[in-house]
This record gives sequence, C-alpha cells and structure tokens, in this order.
Amino acid sequence: MRLRRIGEPLVRERCALRAPGPGQVLLKVRACGVCRTDLHVVDGELPNVPLPIVPGHEIVGEVVACGPGVSLAAGTRLGVPWLGFTCGECAFCRRNEENLCDRALYTGYQLDGGYAEHALADVRYCFELPDAFDDAHAAPLLCAGLIGYRSWRFAKDARRLGIYGFGAAAHIVAQIARSQGQEVYAFTRPGDVAAQQFALSLGARWAGGSDQPPPELLDAAIIFAPVGALVPAALETLRKGGTLVCGGIHMSDVPTFPYALLWGERSIRSVANLTRRDGTEFFELAGKIPLHTAIQTFPLADANLALEQLRTGKLNGAAVLVP
Repeated sequence: MRLRRIGEPLVRERCALRAPGPGQVLLKVRACGVCRTDLHVVDGELPNVPLPIVPGHEIVGEVVACGPGVSLAAGTRLGVPWLGFTCGECAFCRRNEENLCDRALYTGYQLDGGYAEHALADVRYCFELPDAFDDAHAAPLLCAGLIGYRSWRFAKDARRLGIYGFGAAAHIVAQIARSQGQEVYAFTRPGDVAAQQFALSLGARWAGGSDQPPPELLDAAIIFAPVGALVPAALETLRKGGTLVCGGIHMSDVPTFPYALLWGERSIRSVANLTRRDGTEFFELAGKIPLHTAIQTFPLADANLALEQLRTGKLNGAAVLVP
C-alpha cells in the first residue's frame, strides 16, 4: 500500500521483490501497526516525504533472505522500528544520542515500510521480540511502546503521572507506570467516555477530559496527542518542579501562555525518535510485566480505513495491518 501523492489515499500495487543488500534482511511481514506518525507522513505534516513511499514502522516479520554480512536462520522473527539507519560517526552518534543523528533515516518515511507483504530492513536496527506476544499484539510495541517508553523514562520518578491522549502509546505507558507503582491520571478528548473507561480499566486512578483539572497536582505529565494547546493546559496541572514531556514527532503550534505556568522550576522537554538501547531495555521490561496491547486488526488492503479510523479517534488501542 503505497503513498503516491500527499493527502491522497494509499494505492495498492504489486511490486518486484528486491534482494537484500549488505547488512540487510528481507522480511515477510506478519503484521504492521498503524501509528499516528503514519498520518503525519500521509498528510504531509512531516517535511520532504520522498514519493512514492510505503508507510509503516511497527513491523513484525520473519526472515526470508539475508544480504552479505548477515547470518540469520530463515523464519527468525524480528521487529523493525521507526529508526532505520544512523551514520554512527557524527557527534550525536558518538555520544550515544543516535536518536538525534542528522543523517538518520526512518522506516516508513524515508525507507519503505511495512504496509506490504515484504520489507527490507537494516539488521542492526531490528529487535528480537518477546515470545509472550503474538505477531499482531507485538506490532504496536515497535513505536507506541518504544516512543512511549522513552517518554516515560523522563517521568519515571513521578508518583502522580498524567497522560494526555489515551491511544496506542498511552495505553502501553499506563501499564508500565502502574507496574512501577505510579498513579496514572488519564486525559482524553472532552466527552470521550469510552477512552476514559478504557484508561480506568488499565488501572488509572482518574480519567477525564483534557479540559478538566485532575483531583491533585501532578509530578509529571506526558502529551501524546499532537495538540499544541495541551501544553499550557498540562502545565497548569503540574506541581512546582514538575516535568512536562511532549512525546510526539509532530504537534500543532503551542499557543502563548503566561510565564507563571512555567515558573516554579517546571520544565518542558520533547522526545525525538528512539535509540537501540531504548529497545533493548523496553523489550526486556515488556516480557516481565507482562504488557497487554489492545488492538484492532485490518487486512492490508484496508490500510486507508485503518488510517481514517485512527484520524477520527474511533480506535481504542492500536490498529494493526495483517497481510
């Protein structure tokens, strides 16, 4: 399912398979999660999308062929995340900040992704997945889980944690936070009772609309919804010294707000991409908790329907394409 023009539906095409190059594996895709970042690609909200492109960066696949320098048994199950390549040479890479590499390439954005029956991937950026997860339930872990985990790392010391936008990433982070003894306060679209009930079912202490104040001030909050107006709203919920983490790759403009909301040593930070270390840590933790991913599966040919249901907020949990 290929994007040929920004803002238009994906097109179903049959393409010749490419042999894996040095360091690559050819995977038969078993499942691919549908992420909000895919919407940002399709809608042109991310810059310089190379067209045509196959979206999808939450890939679960099995090895069918290896390129030179790779020795993996056929059938080996691997997960392919958003980060698909880094240069390994720049100052960021040398400081173990490969998520900030200026020459990085991203799966489903600059590299063809997993909305397909087969996908190529650089084996250095693939992960082995816990056996506890079947293919479809493992797929959301490759971005919703990984970016959620990286966002949570900056808020893991909070006793009271707010989460804005209770979708794929949030429902995973909520489970991680609860497993570590944190109180979770879930903020949804105003009036979205179904999402609030979903959050409460996962152990949230409180759930309400993003226009409502929580019953107590929070130590930290994470925003997954791509809505800049939530930044000042979330700052109002934080105690002095609290931390606000913006976990998305794209967000609408943040409106001006009084300095008083930031004063008191409150801080705002963004999260960019992920590192392979994040993946190693997260999948080790995911196999222990254990996590449950709420999913709704779609045939590959229904990728446009899955994207539209994500766009309109009709999903609880994550959409997953199954070829």
